[in-house]
Amino acid sequence: MNMKNVLLKLGVILTVIVAFASCEEDFNPIDSDILNPNFQTPNIEFPVRAYSKKLGPVQTNGLLAYQLGIYDDATYGKSTVNLVSQLTLSTPDPDFGDCTVLDSVVLYLPYFSTSSVDDEVTTYETDSIFGNSPIDINIYESNLLLRDFDPTSGFEEAQRYYSDLGGELAGSNVGPLLATIDNVTPDNSPVVLNDTVSLAPGLRVRLPNDFFQEKIIDNEGEPELLTNNNFREFLRGLYFEVTSDTDAGTSFLFDLADIDDANIGVTLYTTYKTLPSGETCEENTVERQFREVRLFFNANSVNLHENEALPAIIDDALENPNVDDGEERLYVRGGEGVVTIIDLFGEDVFSNDGTEIEIGESDDEEDLADLREEEWIINEANLIFYVDQDQIQGGNTEPERIIIFETKNQRVLADYSLDITGGNAPVDAITEHLGRLERGSDEVGEFYKIKLTAHLSNLINRDSLNVPLGLIVSQNVSQLDFQDLETPIDVTPNATNDDDRIFLERVPATSILSPEGTVLHGNLSSDVEKRLKLQIFYTKPE
Repeated sequence: MNMKNVLLKLGVILTVIVAFASCEEDFNPIDSDILNPNFQTPNIEFPVRAYSKKLGPVQTNGLLAYQLGIYDDATYGKSTVNLVSQLTLSTPDPDFGDCTVLDSVVLYLPYFSTSSVDDEVTTYETDSIFGNSPIDINIYESNLLLRDFDPTSGFEEAQRYYSDLGGELAGSNVGPLLATIDNVTPDNSPVVLNDTVSLAPGLRVRLPNDFFQEKIIDNEGEPELLTNNNFREFLRGLYFEVTSDTDAGTSFLFDLADIDDANIGVTLYTTYKTLPSGETCEENTVERQFREVRLFFNANSVNLHENEALPAIIDDALENPNVDDGEERLYVRGGEGVVTIIDLFGEDVFSNDGTEIEIGESDDEEDLADLREEEWIINEANLIFYVDQDQIQGGNTEPERIIIFETKNQRVLADYSLDITGGNAPVDAITEHLGRLERGSDEVGEFYKIKLTAHLSNLINRDSLNVPLGLIVSQNVSQLDFQDLETPIDVTPNATNDDDRIFLERVPATSILSPEGTVLHGNLSSDVEKRLKLQIFYTKPE
């Protein structure tokens, strides 16, 4: 064998060995080769402190979609969501033509659905429908004035309306009953108009001609129809009230403001003539023409929530949570619902200039300080929320998604923008960070896995502020709008200085659109294996 070749090969081998040895001196990988994080043992687990609080009234105007119906939750009880909405003229100061006759008035609000065509037959699949028991819907004229701007701000800020506005819709603020839709149970069936025309599934009902004749047709050319501001002062909107003979019901979502759909809203079907000068309607024999007058729901709309009293054991846990040690059970519920507050490493509270404020001794705070000294490389960090299956009904009534966010600035975590699944359909979007409900073979929910690797890495290695986190149900995690709480929630109750408290002032808008809720094992759960903990997989520098 050629000795030069042997020496060359030995040199290469020695170089590789030295390279590996150098790497070994730089880092000590501990379980960092994670093939399947669901089944790997984390390097370390930290206890976290978590408890739940009622949200109280939430802002329900300016939503991307609206809700209507009754939802009966086996754990939380019944919730009813009504609606008040303004109408606008598609064309202000309308010209209805001569000899106008109002033939009919129709209201149409489609459910959320997708369509497919097979052999020229269109079928629909609805979504965002909760429950399957019939409800009745009464439609009234609303006399409640909904403003665009808040007078308490000098009309400089948009007006916020909250879910408890229903108390104002009584007495003189409710006008005449215009229509009743009995036994509404949303399904996939199209709305059939005739043998050749049908609409996507939705609510469609005739409204009284005489009401709209008086309000619209008879006011042609009058100041009431000159601008939409005038019109909304004159006809202040419609009030949709939901009732049921039982506790059960159905709740559904719909898009009120989609003016691109030629059928959404209220349509006045009219006929008219064009009179030559000097002729009367009786004298003129010209054939009548058809015209549609459109009224849209694209101004102010407000959902009105009514929740029945919570069971005493839940109500007490939410009114008097153990903020020092955490709780055995955690509650999350959409609508005018419930949020869970999570402290990862104690209650580090920071002033506006970023300096830390001491609020008492905490081993958890020392844990975070120790981690910052270690400068670990965080390979993965998770919070796994196990469903307390003894406390819920389970199955298709369980919320499919929950979302976690920072309470200080009401924003999502850093992991959200790094999730490569963001472009997926909403039910499968952001699933690397905000995992879908994992279900067992019986379809009962087992756990949600929230991955917060980037967030924890920022806390440890970039000295990001460690603020309490919020956890709540989400109807669509792809939507990042936040809505105000009427009464902010103090999430730093142990702070000694009021100026240094952190208040939760806003929640994800899509949590308001979900009537569903669930119960999770807390950090003090009697089932030790299912207690909430922070799991960390890391690489430790040498």
